[in-house]
Amino acid sequence: MKKITYLFTGLFLLVVGVTAQESQDCTIKYNLFKGDYTTKKYEQAKPNLDWLMTNCATLSVNIYKYGGKIADKTNDAALAKKVYEGRLANFPNKGAAKAHSDYATFLTKNKLGTDDEIFSILEKAYKISPKDMGVKNIFRYFKGTLEKYKDSNPQKVFDTYDDVMESVGEKLEDYNKKIPPLRLKDSLGTIDKKGKRNLKIYSTNSKALGQVEGGLDALLSKIATCERLIPLYQRDFEANKTDGVWLKRAVSRMYNKGCQSDPLFEKLVTSYADVTQSADALNFAAGVLEKNGDAAGAAQMRKKAFDLETDPLKKARLKLREAQGTSSKSRARALAYEALKYNPNMGKAYLFIASLYAKSANSCGSDVFEKKMTYVAALNKAMKAQRVDPGSGAGRYIRSYRNNIPDKKEIFKKGVTPGSAFRVKCWIGESVRVPK
Repeated sequence: MKKITYLFTGLFLLVVGVTAQESQDCTIKYNLFKGDYTTKKYEQAKPNLDWLMTNCATLSVNIYKYGGKIADKTNDAALAKKVYEGRLANFPNKGAAKAHSDYATFLTKNKLGTDDEIFSILEKAYKISPKDMGVKNIFRYFKGTLEKYKDSNPQKVFDTYDDVMESVGEKLEDYNKKIPPLRLKDSLGTIDKKGKRNLKIYSTNSKALGQVEGGLDALLSKIATCERLIPLYQRDFEANKTDGVWLKRAVSRMYNKGCQSDPLFEKLVTSYADVTQSADALNFAAGVLEKNGDAAGAAQMRKKAFDLETDPLKKARLKLREAQGTSSKSRARALAYEALKYNPNMGKAYLFIASLYAKSANSCGSDVFEKKMTYVAALNKAMKAQRVDPGSGAGRYIRSYRNNIPDKKEIFKKGVTPGSAFRVKCWIGESVRVPK
């Protein structure tokens, strides 16, 4: 009996010893691999990477994170595929959406996959977590969905758009919270190296997301017309009249596409308000009351909606929507500034004011120079939007307004000094600088 006990003990110690040795080997190889990766010796890192994926596949997800970057840096398609499949097999619950998205990026960049193959990979990422997809892949996935379903299933396109835009909105909101305190530290000279790096990353990503948002809108506008939306929502209303999410999306899309004059819009808004009693729904209901001539009821409903909302960012959005529905330009500007009190980094409020100025150009001056100076005021607001909110999509507005400001010849002809102050006329009444 003692001999058997000794035998089992010996075998146990042998197994433990072998396991400990293997673990130690994995750690050594991993540290060597990580050292090569950190010092950008990508080709040198490959043998240890291959050994780790074969012998220590579950040691760390970083094996695959670093491995993916090594494959990308060395344009190694076989390695990229092995890393991608290994990560999903061994770490299916750690960043799978990003893994799919990164692999799709690699295939696209190196022209290694068909459009259908890449779309299939992006679809997997989207189903797991849209917000973890790369910025360009969000756009690429939606474009693929649009092309695939625009005729056979437009509702799927709209649903995908809404889901993607919500994810983009979440990302932008997160950056809008992170950027201001870092920017303040940067202006005071108290920001550290990590903060400086994060500020650059957040600002760059936010700007890219803003461009995606504008790109998605441009793509959707091809099929999201009142002629297509109205019969679609009429058909599906009965089946969805108690679904708050469906109603919200239908109302928002009808509103954004200017379909409010159709009786269906009021029907949708009424159901949306009855089902959710949310601040957003009540604010839309206020618009319907105003359209029907009940100004007092609309004001009361709008106040109820605003008081019901507790999130300052959402309060800002309600104020901006009210501004967008106001016919008086001066009143609309005042409401936009009220929105900025609740969210000082709301770039879209500044862009809205800029658009009011640009639309007034022909009536705010007695000659070409004075009219063009209105675009200077608009440009200033668009540039402010860009500074406070990189994700606002201000770039295209800036380019447009800059193309319309007075040139040197017009400034000389007017007899004014470049860089001097000029007060824009009519309701705008703002002082700006003559372009240099």
